[in-house]
Amino acid sequence: MSVDTVELQAADEAAMVACGARLSAAAEPSLVVFLEGDLGMGKTTLSRGFIQGLGHRGAVKSPTYTLVEPYQLGERQVYHFDLYRLGDAQELEFMGIRDYFSDGAICLVEWPERGEGALPPADIRIKIGREGLGRRLLFCADTSLGKRVLGRLRASG
Repeated sequence: MSVDTVELQAADEAAMVACGARLSAAAEPSLVVFLEGDLGMGKTTLSRGFIQGLGHRGAVKSPTYTLVEPYQLGERQVYHFDLYRLGDAQELEFMGIRDYFSDGAICLVEWPERGEGALPPADIRIKIGREGLGRRLLFCADTSLGKRVLGRLRASG
C-alpha cells in the first residue's frame, strides 16, 4: 500500500462509525474530504462517526435536502455536505460555497462529483465499496495535508 493510501475494513455500521471517529482523531483544520460510493455504502454513517468523534452528541442527519449541515465543535467548524440532489454545480456558487472552505473549517463532501468545477480539490478521497457483507474503505491523499492526516490514521491502527 502506498504512503498516499490507507485501506480499512468495516464489518458493520458500528465499525463504519469507528472508522469515522478514527479519521477525526487524525484530522487537521482546513481538511477537505470527498466521500465516494454508491447509495447505501455508508458515507453518512462515516460522517456521523467523524462528527461524533469530534465531540458532537446530537443526531447527525444527512443534509440531502439542505445540501450542508454545519457543526461547531469546540474550536472546530465542520461542514457536512450531501450533493446527491444538486441539480447543477452552479447552484453551489449561488450559495457561497467558497465561504465554507475557508478559515480552517473541515469539510466532508458526499457525492462530490455533482459539484465538480465548483468545489476545491480534496485533501483526502475516500472510496467506499462492498466487501462481503461489510465495506472496504480506500483513503487516498491528494495533498500534503492529506498525507499528514493519513500518516496519523495509519499510525493509529
